Amino acid sequence: MSVRQQNVAFFDIDGTVFRSSLFIELIEQLIEHEVFPVEAVLEYENAYMAWRNREGSYEAYITAMIDTFYRHIIGVPYGTVADIGKEVIAIHSKRVYRYTRDLIADLKSRGYYTVAISQSPKMILDAFCREYGFDKVYGRIYEIGPTDRFTGVVTDEHIIENKANIVERVFSQEQLTPEGSIAVGDTEGDIPMFALVEQPICFNPNKKLYEHAQVIGWKVVVERKDVIYEL
Repeated sequence: MSVRQQNVAFFDIDGTVFRSSLFIELIEQLIEHEVFPVEAVLEYENAYMAWRNREGSYEAYITAMIDTFYRHIIGVPYGTVADIGKEVIAIHSKRVYRYTRDLIADLKSRGYYTVAISQSPKMILDAFCREYGFDKVYGRIYEIGPTDRFTGVVTDEHIIENKANIVERVFSQEQLTPEGSIAVGDTEGDIPMFALVEQPICFNPNKKLYEHAQVIGWKVVVERKDVIYEL
């Protein structure tokens, strides 16, 4: 099978396109609607406060929220989560960074195949990414049992855990050329993805990614309020 001569761009979504985390917004709404118990907030409160006070990492905060989601999603009807997910998208779909929003539009106009990658549930990610014209979406897929209720199992977790796996999968399965390929991300977890494309863009990077980018010579872009600049 021949390789398609179509350029491809990979975008981390949470914190890179969306100015928060779809996953966080979903969990907070599940608690607000009492689908998850109100007490569930206590399970990640310490991690959240440590991150907010710059005493802990964002990764620890997200990990605590993932644990909360795993713990309480078991037995919840798919339709309930889908409806709340629609509410989240209706409220937050425009809450994006100008730089990445405009970059997506520019790349689409130039014929790029665009790929979204996120640790958020794919069921909510699909609706968000549809608004921005993504061609392919990779997110966490939670297994649904025979009664249309979540089992708490994530399918194909080995793929979504490492963005480099997704990049390689897109190049091979979609038969797309790596020439001119772009990737945009904001943390050190994106480094394996960046290593496989021609044009990495470190957008609002955390300290570890910024330091790595400085050594390697990767492009660093920062959006602060209404100003966008390169470092």
